[in-house]
Amino acid sequence: MASKQRAGYKCRIAGVLLLLLASVAALVAVAVIQDTWAFKEYGLEYGIVIDSGSSRSNVYLYEWPGEKENETGIVTETLNCKVAGDGISEMRVDPDKDAESWKGFQHCIDKVTEAVPAEKHKTTPLFLGATAGMRLLHEENKQRSNEIMASLSEYLSSLPFDFHNVSIITGQEEGLYGWITVNYLMGNFLEKNLWNTHVHPEGGETVGSMDLGGASTQIAFAVQDELKGPDYMHVKLYGYPYNVYTHSFLCYGKNEAEKRVLDKIVQESPDPAYILNPCYPEGFNITMKASSIYNTECTKAPANHDPDRDLFMVGAPDSDKCGSVVKSIFDFQTCASAQCSFNGVEQPPVSGGFMAYAGFFYTARALLLNGMSDMDQFNSSVGKFCRTHWSVLKKEKIWISDKYLKTYCFGAHYVFTLLADGYKFDRETWKGIRFEKEVKDTSVGWSLGYMLSMSNMIPSGVKHITPMTNSVFAGLIFLFSALTIVLLVAAFIFLIRTCY
Repeated sequence: MASKQRAGYKCRIAGVLLLLLASVAALVAVAVIQDTWAFKEYGLEYGIVIDSGSSRSNVYLYEWPGEKENETGIVTETLNCKVAGDGISEMRVDPDKDAESWKGFQHCIDKVTEAVPAEKHKTTPLFLGATAGMRLLHEENKQRSNEIMASLSEYLSSLPFDFHNVSIITGQEEGLYGWITVNYLMGNFLEKNLWNTHVHPEGGETVGSMDLGGASTQIAFAVQDELKGPDYMHVKLYGYPYNVYTHSFLCYGKNEAEKRVLDKIVQESPDPAYILNPCYPEGFNITMKASSIYNTECTKAPANHDPDRDLFMVGAPDSDKCGSVVKSIFDFQTCASAQCSFNGVEQPPVSGGFMAYAGFFYTARALLLNGMSDMDQFNSSVGKFCRTHWSVLKKEKIWISDKYLKTYCFGAHYVFTLLADGYKFDRETWKGIRFEKEVKDTSVGWSLGYMLSMSNMIPSGVKHITPMTNSVFAGLIFLFSALTIVLLVAAFIFLIRTCY
């Protein structure tokens, strides 16, 4: 009888111990499942960049998933709104024009406000970057420049977004951000593999970028790490380092360069009341105020300058002479380095592919050469364009307004001179230049590169999704913990009885 009782106790103890092990296993399993099966759900993040150039402003809305690749957001453009009116550097001169500009800003902000989900407004960063137009104004009239920036800051800070700052970005930054934009859009930083995962492309080759604005022009391209100097910037994107040569030439944007060319033509004319312009097409003439040429720090006014004087210009097309005048605004002789671009600025040799956008693209398009071309083809197209009569140009280029059409003979010579004589592209390296406006339906410019750089510092909204709700998880943990304690007590009691 006693032996049967001992056997019964042993069976009970064994059963309790098995239940205890199962309870502990269940407790551990619940905890492990809740932790290892949990995942993060990232929402879309948004960012707004206002690009305030010398001639106009554009409002860009970008979005990217909260999950980042090597600390950098995967950013796409979702909205591009052109602000009506002149560039911000023209503000605080004419109240009527200012009113038009503010109305244009509000129109674009309304579109952005509608595009960003209401719950994201307070966390959507807003930046305004002013470029060469404001850089020039800041040199010429610091007080008006500060007043313009202050009024923009006041307006933007009143919006429902997370306003960060308005700033005048440097030419070097503008060039670098443009380079980042180009290579990001071309997939040179990241690409998707067969498993739909972003990886660094094999070889990691990048292309150079060239931007032609109204008041400045920028060139940027990656170089070897050992090259150093004021025009070299080290950046890290998607976990990989790059050494980028970037330089900006203030006063060498298309609009400012044209004023300098017009000044040369005016100064060389024997009759200021009848000025023959070799860069204007035959059949075209215009009367302009002298102030339209000398209203800038880039063009030095002559001693006898009268801003209200009327200048009557007549088209007398001479492609060679126009090209000669264009070259005269550059200094190709001064150089204290192994190689320079122009005006004594050091530049390593160009190589590989380049994307030329903004003014470069529009000039090439007017010559019907957007995309890729060869050097001789581009040069011959310049001469052909300059020889075309105004009436024919107007008929063939109906998509270009008269305001811009009259500038394209000069512009074509300017682009060719800048690329060939300035940046030192030859017949071979010219083949690597692509003249583009957009890549993958996204505008090429500095603003996307700026947003990419800023996304490194923007916190991401994230939700932690677990397989069990907090209440279910807590209930199971309590249940199995209580069961474990009960079974431990029962096992202890049975063991005591067995011993006695």
